[in-house]
This record gives sequence, structure tokens and C-alpha cells, in this order.
Amino acid sequence: MEPPEQDQRSGVLLKDSGIEEDDPFSDEDLPEEFKKVKFSLLTVLQLVSLVVIIAVLSCSFVFSVLREKRAFGLELWKWEVMILVLICGRLFSGWVIRLVVFFIESNFLLRKRVLYFVYGLRNSVQNCIWLSLVLIAWLCIFDKKVDNMTGGKVLPYVSSIWICLLVGAYIWLLKTLLVKVLAMSFHVSTFFDRIQESLFNQYVIETLSGPALVEIDQSEHEEEEKVMAEVEKLQSAGATLPADLKASIFAKRLIGTPRRTPTGSTPRSSAFSRAISEKEKEKEGGITIDHLHRLNQKNISAWNMKRLMNMVRNGVLSTLDEKLPQSNYEDETAVQITSEKKAKAAAKQIFNNVAKPGSKFIYLEDLMRFMREDEASKTMCLIESGTETKGISKCALKNWAVNAFRERRALALSLNDTKTAVNKLHQMLNVLVAIIILVIWLLILRVATMHFLVFLSSQILLVVFIFGNSAKTTFEAIIFLFVMHPFDVGDRVEVDGVQMVVEEMNILTTVFLRYDNQKIIYPNSVLSTKPISNYYRSPDMGDSVDFSIHISTPMEKIAMMKEKITRYIENRSDHWYPAPMIVMRDVENMNGIKWSVWLSHTMNHQDMRERWARRAFLIEEMVKTFRELDIQYRMLPLDINIHNLPPLSSTRAPSNWTTCA
Repeated sequence: MEPPEQDQRSGVLLKDSGIEEDDPFSDEDLPEEFKKVKFSLLTVLQLVSLVVIIAVLSCSFVFSVLREKRAFGLELWKWEVMILVLICGRLFSGWVIRLVVFFIESNFLLRKRVLYFVYGLRNSVQNCIWLSLVLIAWLCIFDKKVDNMTGGKVLPYVSSIWICLLVGAYIWLLKTLLVKVLAMSFHVSTFFDRIQESLFNQYVIETLSGPALVEIDQSEHEEEEKVMAEVEKLQSAGATLPADLKASIFAKRLIGTPRRTPTGSTPRSSAFSRAISEKEKEKEGGITIDHLHRLNQKNISAWNMKRLMNMVRNGVLSTLDEKLPQSNYEDETAVQITSEKKAKAAAKQIFNNVAKPGSKFIYLEDLMRFMREDEASKTMCLIESGTETKGISKCALKNWAVNAFRERRALALSLNDTKTAVNKLHQMLNVLVAIIILVIWLLILRVATMHFLVFLSSQILLVVFIFGNSAKTTFEAIIFLFVMHPFDVGDRVEVDGVQMVVEEMNILTTVFLRYDNQKIIYPNSVLSTKPISNYYRSPDMGDSVDFSIHISTPMEKIAMMKEKITRYIENRSDHWYPAPMIVMRDVENMNGIKWSVWLSHTMNHQDMRERWARRAFLIEEMVKTFRELDIQYRMLPLDINIHNLPPLSSTRAPSNWTTCA
């Protein structure tokens, strides 16, 4: 069953080991939208008010009539200063933030680690600075002398209100900072490697489906060298060239001059990730492959991590070929891979584009026509059974393209579910922090008398009695989801002896898909108490095949049997690791010998259908060997049940079955 095209899944990936501690693309850390100064209507009104109030304040000091004038027992200029701080204090705090940002941008480390949070918290920080200025101005202007004149009844309450607002703003700032720091560190530690690998897969698909830019550059360079040699021969023979022609020819040898690229192609270092719409393109931009290679968990900035996540959430895999007919999107040169069927079609087109005519494999020299040698070597390692000598078959390329599509889809779903969970957690914290701020306000305003506290404590006991278990469950679910985090969307897991695929992750529950497409919902608090086996995160896993032969079988036939089984396994290096163990286990019913073949897959059991397909090929070969050698045999059943079967294709998390057409 083909899943709907709008859905997103997981596959096999390798980790890129970057060791660079510095980010050479520091200019791209800060989005363009934050480098521009925006003037809203409120900002314009504040600027006009600033000019008017400063003019009135100057007149109050210059003219003696205004200097001696009082209002409610206070000099006129003090009221003007108070109004100035109230109306224009937030504008001034914005200038202070920009000054702080200027000094932070001059420091590389601070720019990478702090600048994102400064911009993310700028509204909260701006409010804190503004309220601090208002409180300072209030306490300085309305001193004890003014308090005594008013009888000491009004000013203390107003001062307490300003203190309440300031304390609330600082607590809210602390809450927002805590959520942003924890969310960013969680995303980096959990998803960075998968995002990096997914974007590299996207780069490979787009590069191999386009023109051979490296080969084109080399041919252009050879033509330039030939032209230069002919020109030098003419000059040595005494010929003179026009000045403009001479300048145009020799200008090509300047270092850093961009080479020409064919129509419809993209430069090698161009931004290779395309968003769904032109609006997203302008908003997020792209990222170069060189930049991607040099990023790791230690040197990536928060800006770049956010940009990578948006590229995965909003973008799709696509090719750069103009000949495929499904090009019904805004970018007419790109075919978006939105299903496994399109992934196989793209793989077929890539194979025809990269492989030499008549060849059944893609070799390293073929890839080097499209990309650098290090990228070509990494691509050979990424694709199943790809080696520099053997090459990449069309079947292996199709499997890799389907796995890349599934991984991209599962990663997008995981990021979306995590974003939803973080937003819900943020809303829960907003309610909790609002209650804490309200209690602190009551204490500052001295409204919380003894009788009130006794009443409040009784109500708290009632709330704890009603919602205590729910609060405990919620806390356990949050710890399970963000601290333990034993799986992601698309992972194959085993819970209570039942294999399932993770369909959806929420803050309180997780939805699984069983072998028959039945959805099972587990509370996260319950899952936190159960052992969970994760096949996706497991290394390459082993397998075993048990069989029994007659006790009268000659040793020569047993030796030939072991040799043929071992030869088959070692010849299928794309399926199995070499050197399997074929051991005699036991004697059965005094007339049979129990044997076992212990061997290791070149993958884990995330793709359960592929596991059973490989076992089937091996058992077919073993049966063929037994018949050729005329050995009486009996295949022993594997201890499995129906719960170990892979699920059917899902409406959200697709099937893991990879086939070769």
C-alpha cells in the first residue's frame, strides 16, 4: 500500500564526525530580519513624544515661571521626567539592547552562544529594563518628603505595584530563558546528527540528478588552457592582440573568478535546500554543503540549528532534472519526492544520469563527475553494498532513495511532534508561573493575611487531592519524553513482547502501530516503568537459522555443506558479515544432529520485512545445498509469533518494506 503523498519516515543513517570547533560561516548566524531596524507606529509615537517631552523639560529649566511652578506639591520638571520614563523608557531599553548586541557581535563565542537567546528574549528583557527605570525614577522622585505630604497612604501602594510588575517580569524572563535553553540543547543532542545526514542525502539526490558540474568545469578549464597555449604561441611568433581581447582572455586565470555554469544548473556551493514555497525560500534561505560538513554538535549556533530544523520540517527531497514529467510545482526544475514510488523513479533517473551507458553499476569515478572525491567516497559508503571496486547497483540505489525518503519523513514528523510537545509544555509552565507570580504579588501587597493563608492552604490541599495524581503523571511523562527519550517517530520498538512502530509522540501519550495497523495508545508515565527495546537505535544485529540432519550423514558431506553455506554468506556481503558460525548444538531423538548458523546482518532489524527476506534467501540456498548433497534434513522452527510481523503501511508512519523493481 502506498502511503498518502503528504505524509512523512525513518531509515538507516550514518553519522558525520566533524571536528571543527569554529564556525567559519559566522556571518550567517544572524538572520537578516534582525539586522534591520524596524519602525512601527508605536516606535514613531515614542520618538515624537521623546522630542516633545525633552523640549518641554528644557523650557521648564530655562524659564523661571515654569521652573517655580508646582503641581500637587511637586516641581513640574519631576512630573515631566516621570512621564518621559513611562512613555519613552521602553524605547530607551530597546537602544540598550541594541548596544549590548553590538558588543556581543564583536565577540565570536558570545555571538554563537548568547545572541540567539538575546534576540529570543528581547521583549522580556526590554520590559524588565523599562520597569526597572520606572521604579528607579519613582523612588527617586517621590521620596519620603513627598510621602509625608500625601499622608503616606497612596505612594507605598503604588510603589508596591511597580515592584510587583518588575518581579513578575523577571520571573517571566527566567521562565522563557529556561525553556529556550533546554529546548535547544534537547534538539541539538537528539536530532542534529539525523538532520545533518538527511540534508546530505538531499544534497546527493539533487547533485546526482543534475548536470555533471565537475566534469563541465574540468572541460572548460582544459579549453581555457588550450586557448592560452595558442595565444602564447601567437605572441611568441610576433603577433599582436587587441587590448580588449587580450584582457578578456587572460582575465580567466584570476583566482576566485567564478566559472560559468550551464543553464538550469546550480553552482556547487549554492544553497541546495529548497522550501515548499517562495515565501519559505526568502524566509529561511538555504545552507551550503561546505557549511553543513563543518557543523557539529559543539560548534553549531542556535540560529543554524533552528534553520536546519525548519529546512527539514518545511522542505522535501527533490531532484534537479527537467525531464521528469511530474513537475507541477512552483520550481519547474525540481521534482519533489513525496512518495516511495517517486523515490524509486528518482533513483532510476539518477542511475541513468550517473552510470556510464550500458553499465550495471555506478563507480567512484562516475560520482566524481558530480562531486568532490571525499563526498563521492562518503556517498559510496552510504549506499548499501556500495564499494569502490564493486560499485552501486540500481537495486541498491533504489533502496537507498526509499530509505532516504522514509528517514526524511520520519524526521519531519519527529520534529513536528517535539515542537508541539514543547509548545504544550511552555503553556503549562505559563499557567504555573502565573500562579506563582500571583502568590508573590499577594505577599508583596500584604493582602495575604493569616486568615487568607489558612484559606489558601485549605484550597491547595483540595486541589492536591483532586489533581495530585494528574500532576505526578504529567511530571513523569515530561521526564520520559525529554530526558529519557527512548524513541522517535518511525522507530521500531518492542514493548511487553509486542513489536510496534512509533506513530505519534505527545506530551502525555505515545501512539504505536501494531502489525495489523491497529493503533495502541500508551500513557508515557506507564512506558517510563517498562523496558523498551529500540531496533532503530540498535547496531547491526545478528540472526540464527536452526536445522537438523540425519546422524548417519558422512563428515565429508557435512564439511561440504558448511563450506557452501559459508561461501554463500560471504558472497552476499551486502546482506551478511563474513565468517558466520556453523555449530553442532545437540543430538535429537538419537537419530538427528541439531545445527545452528549464527550470522550478523549488515543492518539492524528496523526493517523487519528486509530481515525476513534475507533469511528466506539464505534458507532457500541451504535447502538447495542439502538436496545437491543428498542430505536428509529438517528445518527447525524459529521461536516467533505473529506479534513479530512488521506492520502494514500506515497513514502517518509508512511501511519499512523495501523492494527492488
